[in-house]
Amino acid sequence: MTGSDIPSSFRLAYVPGVTPTKWVRVWHERLPGTPLELVQVPAAEASRLLADGGAEAGLVRLPVDRDVLSAIPLYTETTVVVIPKDHAVTAAEEVTLDDLADEIVLHPLDNLLDWETLPGRPAIERPATTADAIELVAAGVGVLLVPQSLARLHHRKDLTYRPVLDAPESRVALSWPQEEPTPDLVEEFIGIVRGRTVNSTRGRAATPPQPTAKEKAKGKRAGTGGGGTGRKPAPGKQAGTGRRAGAPKGGRAGQGGSGSGKRGKPRGR
Repeated sequence: MTGSDIPSSFRLAYVPGVTPTKWVRVWHERLPGTPLELVQVPAAEASRLLADGGAEAGLVRLPVDRDVLSAIPLYTETTVVVIPKDHAVTAAEEVTLDDLADEIVLHPLDNLLDWETLPGRPAIERPATTADAIELVAAGVGVLLVPQSLARLHHRKDLTYRPVLDAPESRVALSWPQEEPTPDLVEEFIGIVRGRTVNSTRGRAATPPQPTAKEKAKGKRAGTGGGGTGRKPAPGKQAGTGRRAGAPKGGRAGQGGSGSGKRGKPRGR
């Protein structure tokens, strides 16, 4: 990726709760001449932003439309229940949905969890956003189930959270518009999130390995003197001699007056 083929910048979308810091740092180390622009987007709007070309790639929450977007799952988040610090549930280290059966469970319009059946008792109205739901939890209206990163993002001193063992989980993925071939900068970012080394050629044209100085010298010797074919000697033979490895240096077998291949003693005169 050199010259005019390199885009002037790389736009990376990310949804609330996802922290791209470590990957952005590696990007700046590897591609200092290509700025990375972060674009924060609500989770419900991330797929449309990518499909419309608003970013080259995005850190999103699954599912996405696989007919439009490619995606590589990165990790799965624990679901927690956000509750006031004086709530009875805080007595446990972790809870189940049955423990929340009598609670009013807030279900915001930007909900990120895939529920088959909503837990607890429904609220009279659905909050517009997770942030609005957090405010209602603080006011004692109900409790809220969210991915753990969102509980941390909306941390308040008067609230806490506990893991919910049997709640659906949220999966975070790297996603980008389907395109063949995958753009070079997207491949670069895929390599970063997958932990590829800087010398990896995945997704880029591989550079043929260059011979070392020792290999070059060896190649020159193989092409001079003797046969000059450059081929390796047959197993068990030493190059350029025609002798079997381990054969005595004093001549061929049968010379020196005996069949043993040894030289005879010099005759006295």
